[in-house]
Amino acid sequence: MKKPFYVDSLNYPRFSGIKTFMRLPYTTDLDDVDFAIVGIPFDCGCSFAAGSRFGPQSIREASAILKPYNPVLKIDVQQYCNGIDYGDVLTIPGYMTESLDAIAQGLQPIIDAGAVPICLGGDHSVTLAELRAISKKYGQVALVHFDSHSDTGDLYFGQKYNHGTTFRRAMEEGLLLPEHILQIGLRGPLYSEEQFQFAQSHGFEQLSNWEIREIGLDAVIEKIQQKTAGHPVFVTFDIDFLDAAYAPGTGTPEICGFNTFEAQKLVLQGLRNANIIGGDLVEVLPAADSAGMITSYAAAGIVFDLLSLIADKKRNRK
Repeated sequence: MKKPFYVDSLNYPRFSGIKTFMRLPYTTDLDDVDFAIVGIPFDCGCSFAAGSRFGPQSIREASAILKPYNPVLKIDVQQYCNGIDYGDVLTIPGYMTESLDAIAQGLQPIIDAGAVPICLGGDHSVTLAELRAISKKYGQVALVHFDSHSDTGDLYFGQKYNHGTTFRRAMEEGLLLPEHILQIGLRGPLYSEEQFQFAQSHGFEQLSNWEIREIGLDAVIEKIQQKTAGHPVFVTFDIDFLDAAYAPGTGTPEICGFNTFEAQKLVLQGLRNANIIGGDLVEVLPAADSAGMITSYAAAGIVFDLLSLIADKKRNRK
């Protein structure tokens, strides 16, 4: 039976009530649930500015402005999906490996129930825990990674785990399909010429901002479709994929990024019909947002687009 979805904002003001994502019901009941929004308030993997532990609550607050109908895909998400806000999974401040274990454990019931977890970070280290949990059900998955950074470094001050080593560790742990990894939007200065060597030697396809400007968005959309066809897909979106003019509230901003229209076009057209089995939006740092909540509004919009894709896929199956 279809569950209640959004609070009717025409009869109950958006500035009222508990701030769940899009005012979804807050529950851990996973019966007949298509997707679950999950907060991961953890930022102990940050290499520069901390504070993304407060990202989930800021994104939830900003999401109150959203409405359920996506005019690009021409779909009302609530018509096809039962969605919930599952709340936050456990994290242990100051303890990296223990938190990654706790996050994976906290996500497992959602995945086992067949719901799609869409997580709100937190720094990008949390994605490793998500992929560990996802792999227990789906095995290796295709990865579409929107980011200005590759996050395939090896060690940081001699330590294996931080937000810049996530996808190297994921590859080493056998969580990803090597020939079905696409990193989109890479830019900014590097530590050395060899910084992307590991990724490229292990089958990652990387598209820098400069390359994307040269080949055009439509070519990137085609690459996304080729990489994801026929495979379970995990989508990870670091908010610093966007230019700092559109997302100033992040810990490691880079110039020469993308605008929100370009991001939306790549997500909605590139991932349409993809078998999305999990995803996240990470690295929102509210305290660094000089424009108030513009970063959180952008983040909430991208998350809504992911939910719209899940609904669109379900509509097509019917």
